[in-house]
Amino acid sequence: MSTITHIVILSSIALVLGALILGSARTVRAFLQARGKRLIICPESHCAAAVELDAVGAGIKAFQGGNYLCLKDCSRWPELKDCAQDCLTEVEALGPRCLVRNVVAGWYRDKSCVFCHKPLGDVADWTGHLPALLTPDSKTMTWDEVAPEKLPEVFATHQAVCWSCHIAETFRREHSDLVTDRPARW
Repeated sequence: MSTITHIVILSSIALVLGALILGSARTVRAFLQARGKRLIICPESHCAAAVELDAVGAGIKAFQGGNYLCLKDCSRWPELKDCAQDCLTEVEALGPRCLVRNVVAGWYRDKSCVFCHKPLGDVADWTGHLPALLTPDSKTMTWDEVAPEKLPEVFATHQAVCWSCHIAETFRREHSDLVTDRPARW
């Protein structure tokens, strides 16, 4: 084979590899952006709903050079499985702001623990110890025990609790026979 043939073959291979790398990057980015439960207001019922996008479909379509936005799951299904998916307009407009983890982080951001008054701060600082909630009947629970579509009404009636106080209050509730409350000596 001649040198020119080698150059043409190598150029073709480089071009194909470049296209694959570019397509793969778009695929991964689209897949990652489409992952995660989202909290939206259903255009039909005007109530909160939790939806999940088809992340695999979004990745495949991005590899082909297009955009794809379709629901994989909704808290209103199976009853309304054949809806028009008009909520996708809201999902697209809100972007990452409607991701459940971002909605939760936004609610806790400016809150302090109802027990120790420690500011809860940003979600990036939680390092695995997620904040909790104090129910109206004075029990603590983690926010991930709540169905995402119920979070707006829970946030309206519950108070913020830090991880440490949640653990202490859970222990106090479950093992009251082992707890001795002593008055502070100030």
